[in-house]
Amino acid sequence: MGQSIPLVCQDWANTKAAYRFFSNDRVSEADILAGHFQSTRDRVAATDGLVLVLHDTTEFTYQREKSEAIGITKNINSGRDKAGRLRSHTVCGILMHSSLAATTDGLPLGLTSVKFWTRKKFKGTAALKKKINPTRVPIEKKESIRWLENLKQSTELLEEPGRCVHIGDRESDIYELFCAAQQVGTHFLIRTCVNRLAGDGDRTIAEEMDEVVVKGLHRVEVRDSSGDPEKAVLEIRYRKIRVLPPIGKQKRYPALTLTVIHAEERGTPKNRKKIEWKLITDLPVQSRKDAIEKLEWYALRWKIEVFHKILKSGCKAEESKLRTAQRLANLISVFCILSWRVFWITMLNRSAPGALPTLALTTTEIAVLDRLVNDKPRVRRKTLSHYLTKIARLGGYLARANDPPPGNTVMWRGLSRLTDIALGAMVGAEIVGTCHIGFADEKALSIRILAIGFHERAGGYLRSATRSFGPFASAAPALDDAFGDQQLASTQQVLFIGLVQGLLHANIVRFGNLDRDADRYVAGLDRPQKALLSLVE
Repeated sequence: MGQSIPLVCQDWANTKAAYRFFSNDRVSEADILAGHFQSTRDRVAATDGLVLVLHDTTEFTYQREKSEAIGITKNINSGRDKAGRLRSHTVCGILMHSSLAATTDGLPLGLTSVKFWTRKKFKGTAALKKKINPTRVPIEKKESIRWLENLKQSTELLEEPGRCVHIGDRESDIYELFCAAQQVGTHFLIRTCVNRLAGDGDRTIAEEMDEVVVKGLHRVEVRDSSGDPEKAVLEIRYRKIRVLPPIGKQKRYPALTLTVIHAEERGTPKNRKKIEWKLITDLPVQSRKDAIEKLEWYALRWKIEVFHKILKSGCKAEESKLRTAQRLANLISVFCILSWRVFWITMLNRSAPGALPTLALTTTEIAVLDRLVNDKPRVRRKTLSHYLTKIARLGGYLARANDPPPGNTVMWRGLSRLTDIALGAMVGAEIVGTCHIGFADEKALSIRILAIGFHERAGGYLRSATRSFGPFASAAPALDDAFGDQQLASTQQVLFIGLVQGLLHANIVRFGNLDRDADRYVAGLDRPQKALLSLVE
């Protein structure tokens, strides 16, 4: 995870195949994600209650000498030159708007829509806004249309618009989005930043809310700029208000009756920004409990920010060297599926710790984890949380008594290691013959590995390997006596012996304690093989 394409593909033929796939004009992000979208729909159908659809936009920046093949995301100020003139430069990259379905407990169920674009597509929009009021610019000519497209696509995919609540930050405070949600029969919860006209048009939403008394308090735990926890007390106010569309669009869009919720922190904190949330929704809010519920739902919007972090930090999507926007979009689409799985497993450990391990892991992965990571402490019932904690320990999680549940970083590190080790175990099973990958009969597998054909010409490699292999360094004299000075003959034997030592090192395969049923295998071993057997017993 997070490695370059050549490293993952291992040879030129596979690397070239990957390059051709990502550059194929007949392949798009919609094709790559189609199967994932259908799986998301199935997971949503298997759950009960409301589903939160979290929307957000992120950008991926790249260092390129020429940005034409990829595009630009923005212009930024570069300071002043020696003459005092302002300088600016463009940032090469692409933008992605994604929609993530999640339960009200915060478990991500999968992506429902993804859009990629660069600023070339909307060239001239900024100049148009300078000439006329931005609210009069048709939504179809703005980048903001992505919010409406994703809302409609997500609602159509999930097929249950009444169960969906679309959540967005202040960038999604778009009146056309409110109308689009009403048109398709779904719901929304948006953080508002526009002081819209209200009532009959003679007042604003802010003036309406100034008249509302505090209807309850809500205590939340937050962290200051130093990371220290502290308590914050929020004053909650809410009111149902008739909201009007922008003046230039009142002939096209109707007025809507919506509920506005304000949550403002008492006092002024010293080491952080004051909490001040203004939300607008079409959902009913009739009590303090209902208002707090909507605040908690909006707080889950941060989950999609975490998903984007996994994309950039875990999959390292911004380190790709692909040269065009199309190739990058296809690659990031693959990363989206991988990032969701990491995120899903991390949150599954918290929301369903007692589930069966086969819910998220294969039998091979479970068997490898049983051999690779010791149980601490010993447990009678091995649940999903038990195995996911083992994966996190592979990624550096210490699993101390007072440690919080493992996060995404240790999970993606652990999953990367587990994938490599499980692959090695599968290859080992293929090399030694037909055997159960779960290693239920490890004694028979041990003898099968010994009987595969260690012959005398392997001695030189084994001696050098065991001398550098700490726990077995003392066995070098025994190998010297058994194999003499003969050297290894073929690359295939090097690969096989390296695999055996890898299995030993990972504690996946253990030799020794052979029962009487295995004696007939031992009797057929030659002198070097018996020496190896005595070494590892």
